This record gives sequence, C-alpha cells and structure tokens, in this order.
Amino acid sequence: MSASEDAIWVRDRYYILATSALADDRTRVLKHGDTFAVFDRRGDVRTVGTGQQGLFHGDTRMLSRLELFVGGARPLLLSSTVTDDNSVLAVDLANPDLDLGDGLLLARDTVHILRAVCVWQKTCSMRLRLHSFGSEVVRLPLQLSFDADFADMFEVRGTPRERRGDILIPVVGDAAVRLSYRGLDRRTRSAAIRFDPPPELMTASTAQWNIQLEPGQEQVVRVEVTCDDGAGAAAGAVLRFEDARAARVASIGASGACEIETSNEVFDAWLRRSASDLRMMLSDTPTGPYPYAGVPWFSCPFGRDGIVTAFETLWVDPDIAAGVLRFLSATQATAVIAEKDAEPGKILHEMRSGEMAALGEVPFGSYYGTADATPLFVMLAAAHLEATGDLALAAMLWPHVERALGWIEKYGDVDGDGLVEYERHTERGLANQGWKDSPDSVSHADGELAHAPIALCEVQAYVHAAWGGAARMAAALGRDDRAAACQARADAVRERFEAAFWCEEIGTYAIALDGAKRPCQVRSSNAGHVLWCGTASPGRAEQVGRALMADDSFTGWGVRTLSARERRYNPMSYHNGSVWPHDNALVAAGLARYGMREPAVAILRGLFEASQHVELHRLPELFCGFPRRPAEGPTRYPVACSPQAWAAGAVYLLLQSCLGLTVDGAACAVRFTYPVLPDFLERVCIRGLRVADARVDLELHRHPGGVGLHVTRREGRVEVFAVQ
Repeated sequence: MSASEDAIWVRDRYYILATSALADDRTRVLKHGDTFAVFDRRGDVRTVGTGQQGLFHGDTRMLSRLELFVGGARPLLLSSTVTDDNSVLAVDLANPDLDLGDGLLLARDTVHILRAVCVWQKTCSMRLRLHSFGSEVVRLPLQLSFDADFADMFEVRGTPRERRGDILIPVVGDAAVRLSYRGLDRRTRSAAIRFDPPPELMTASTAQWNIQLEPGQEQVVRVEVTCDDGAGAAAGAVLRFEDARAARVASIGASGACEIETSNEVFDAWLRRSASDLRMMLSDTPTGPYPYAGVPWFSCPFGRDGIVTAFETLWVDPDIAAGVLRFLSATQATAVIAEKDAEPGKILHEMRSGEMAALGEVPFGSYYGTADATPLFVMLAAAHLEATGDLALAAMLWPHVERALGWIEKYGDVDGDGLVEYERHTERGLANQGWKDSPDSVSHADGELAHAPIALCEVQAYVHAAWGGAARMAAALGRDDRAAACQARADAVRERFEAAFWCEEIGTYAIALDGAKRPCQVRSSNAGHVLWCGTASPGRAEQVGRALMADDSFTGWGVRTLSARERRYNPMSYHNGSVWPHDNALVAAGLARYGMREPAVAILRGLFEASQHVELHRLPELFCGFPRRPAEGPTRYPVACSPQAWAAGAVYLLLQSCLGLTVDGAACAVRFTYPVLPDFLERVCIRGLRVADARVDLELHRHPGGVGLHVTRREGRVEVFAVQ
C-alpha cells in the first residue's frame, strides 16, 4: 500500500490496517513450518483486499504476486477448495472466451486447467494440468506473472518504515528466476522460481508458454518457488508437486492424538477441519512442536495462544502441551530488558524473525509484554502433570515454574497489594497486556479508558490457579513444605480478588482495577475465565453465569467480549463486543466447572451452527458480535486470522466441558462427571484416548435419562468412571 492510499492514523501502531473488506475476498491458506501462503480462490496471489495475499517465510513476503493468465485474461473459476488434511489447494479453472487473433476464436470451457498447490519445507510447489476438450487443435497462450516486494509482516499489516533495504537485480535463466532483497539487517532474502517445461519467453516478472493441445490431450506445467531467508539454514531438496504432497501427507499420519467420531456428519466435518488446522499450525522447533497462533498476521510463536491451545487439546493430544511447555521454558526471560518488557521469570508473549524485529523497529523479536502468559504457564505445567502423570517433565519444568512464581511475586505485583498489574516499559510495546490487548479494550462504565498499572480480573484468577497448581506439582514432586506455602498463597489471592473485584451493581466481576485501584464496572467475558479457574465463590459464579448468558452478552452464536449494555460496545470491534471461539470455550469450561452444563451446551451449539456458515467449517479467530438473525450466519470480522490455532482447538474444550471429562494420569483413570450431550449428538466415540501409558476407546450415547458410557477397548491399565 502506498503512502498516499487510504492514509489513516491509528493510536496503536501495530493495528492491522484494513482498506477493503476481506469478506468479499475469500482466501485459501497453506502452511508448513515457518512458510505459509495466502491465495485467492483461483490460486493467484494478488494485491487486493487487506493485502494479506502472498507467499511468506520467516515473517517476510517472498512473493507478492503470482497470477495466471490464458490468452491475456484470467481463467474462469469453476471450483476451489483445500483438501480435508490441508495438504493441497485444488482449483478447477477453464479458459474464458478468447480472441486469439488472426480470426481464431476459442470458446469458453474448451480447456480445463487443474491447478494444485502444496507447501512443504520452504517451497511452494504448483502443478498446472491442462486438458483440451475441443474437437480441434487448440493453441493457448499461458502466462504466469510474478513479483516479490519482500515486505516485512509488519509492513504488510500497515506499519510504516522510514527506510527499506534494496531490491536486487533479478537473475534470469532459461527456466528459472531468482528475486532477491538485501535488508538493512544485512541479510539477503530470496525467492527462487523454477519452471518445467522451460518457458518460451522468460523475463524478470513473466513466464510465457504457447501451449498446443490435440483433442483430448493433456500437458503439465510445474512451478516451484523456494524461499531463502538468509539465516543460513539451507532448504531441503526441491520436490515436484507429487513428491511434496506425498511428503506432506506422510508427515500428517504421525499424530498421537485420539480420534473422535459422532453420529452427526456435519459435526464430524468441524472436528476434521479443526484437527487438520491444528496439525497445520504446529511447527517444529528445537524444543518440540509449537502451535503458531494464526495465519496470516500471527504465524509465529505466541505464549498465551500456545498455552490456551494446549489447554484446549490437553485431553486429545498432551504432546502439544509438552511442546509448548518446553519451548516457553527455553525462552523464559532471565533479565530486565525494558525495550522488550522482559523481566526475570516472565514468559514470552511473541517471537518474530523478520527484518523489522531484527533491527528493533518493532520490539517483537522476543517480546514479553503480557501479564497473563506467566501464570498460565504454571497452570499448564500443573495440568499436564495431572493429565499425564509425567513426573520427569514436571521435574524438568519445576525450576521454571519457580521462576515464574518469582516473577508473579516480585515484578507482577510491584506495589505489594496481592494483585498482579501491568504497565509497559517501552512506548513501542503494547499498552494493554491481557488477551484483549487493543488500546481501548479496558475501560470504565462511562467509557473512560483505564490507566496503568492495570489489574485484570482474569489475570488474578490465573494467578490463583497458578499457585494452586504449583502446590499440587510440589506435592507430587515430594516438596511438601513448598506445596503448603503455594496453597496458602492461592487462598490469599482468591480472598483478595473477591474483595476487590466483585460488583454487586452489575452482578459480575469488574473487568479490571485501574491505576488508582478503581474497579472498571464493565460486564465482559473476562469474568468467564474467572469461572474456568475456579476462583469465584459458588453463589457469585451463578450470577456471573446468568450475566454471561443474558441477551446483552450471548448473541446466539456465542458470548460477546463486551456486553451490549456497555458504553464501548461495538459488535464490529476487535475486543469490545465481538465473539471469539477460544474465549467461548474457556467461558463454557468455567460454566461447566460450576455445574452449569446447559449454558455450556448452548455455547457449543452456537459455535457448531456458526461452523456451518463458514467456508471449510473453519471457525475464524473471531466474528462480529451482532445478534443472531434468522436464516443468516454470523457476520465476518474483516481481518480475522483463519486458520487460528486456539479457534481450531475450541471444539475439543467445548466437548470436554459438556462431557465433564477429566484424565488423571497418575491414577490411570478417566472420569465423566454429570455428562451432557446436545440433542444434535446421539453418540460420541473416542478412540485411542491416552491415559499415561494406556489407551482406551469409549462410546457415549444420549438417552432420555442422561448419557450412557461403554468401554469398547483397553490397552494397558486404565479405569473409567462416570457420575450421572
């Protein structure tokens, strides 16, 4: 986007600019590791919509244009989809009516073009299969136009730069082009494009073929684009499309997750897409797999997002949580670094690898500006131990847990009032440092923005749960004195929280306390996280549940981030009235924890029905919070990530909450407490549920009196209990 186009000023410099509607520009996404691609439905990369299309690697757009033309025109779109396993983008195209000159006319739909694309190990492989259904010889000009702007992801998102590096002179061969850029960080990034067969005309921006097809004849054109971010790690062997796809599919089959099948085929489609999206978002790191947050804007490690995704999927695949815990332990802050909002013991917020991060133009190379990731890390460490009984990993994590608790005590609670507050230490950092990190997401009832230091209600609940989880970890590791001390801290935090945050006037907890310790008496979904952590007293939990499910908060699709009764409510905003699937999953888990199963089922129903109105059954990062209207789907949010890891994981936590399912690794037991199934699920089958070293297959059936449970297979010692 040029400086003269749609120029606006936004207080948050990391706001994602939207100059046209994504809702009118549906995209297709492929990802592997640190490489992902965003195409339009034809499989092209074009500068349209929000400008998010491109082939990206290492937070850099390696291709900003890749357009296919036949006879100088865009081909006609017949169909477009991504396979269920997210391995291939498949697009059916046809030629339009073409005047080829010299009196030659080619009628539309004479030549079928099957475009198939796969991303694997830094390379985007594309195959064009052209098939003539004409009765005479067809001569078809075919052209691929390409370009690379090598824009940093923050540039793509709209952050301006005073200076950039240099686009180098392209290197053009008979069947290949190399486009390169030398950044201000002295790294040379490049995209090497190879063509087979060699084009008849090859330039720095165009490859052209004159395809001749006999009646019924096929011809294949292959293109491979390999990314090099200049970091020193060489790309693997460049594979043709068929080999890349085979390698991609083979990598998918190695998952250790249990399988879920139900009586509802549409629900199963949501489950399959969610599982595929989670596998796609998982990226290998030196410490194990980590779920990157979301494509396109957040395809990198985020501490909070990874932890929440791990919680959502803990019962399905505990290896995700183990990878998250190892990665965040390895990147835990060890020193005070103001420009990174880092302090000893603090858990990472975001890690970027692009040029702007390397130069310090944005603080997100390794950025720690979050108040919630640190207690959430402790919570996850405890939850993983309880679910798996893995004492070896718990012992490895314990020093990091202690450092995280040290951060909570020393740096998180600077004024010593028993609450954890945040205030950024760099003006380039995030002003708000909870999961709702928009600059206007924390306010008073009159709309006045809260001023730092800010204590969020859910952060106090996370801290309460962290101390309690640490107590259980310490006891399991034989540290009884430490366990008692941690439990005492948990009890003290809970008492302090109840006294400071409860607002009888609005029947729920304040979203926050501002810097003057004034409660922000605003009805928000944040209070649902308090229920998830078990921090609320039972009587108040019921009031919170009623507030969350009231018409001003529950849209019919899900719970809004902010009640429609509040001054800053805007259903089209990022955090002040929108609906987030992961947020709703945590709210549902909180409701179920206090015995409110039917509201949890209502949230599951709303999101399930929302999944039927979105492409590929893929729930996006968020959607707008308008009230549900008859015979319509939810309103899309223009720059939502899709796929998003914690949106994909939401279905698993929702189902777990309705079933009252817990896995106890130490006791080798599975428990179902007051399970409930919605009326659209007659049966749920869970196969290969991991319980320590054992596996178990289960079937649950809904009947008028409740839910029936049958164990259909056991491998190893595992007990199954149900409380009806």
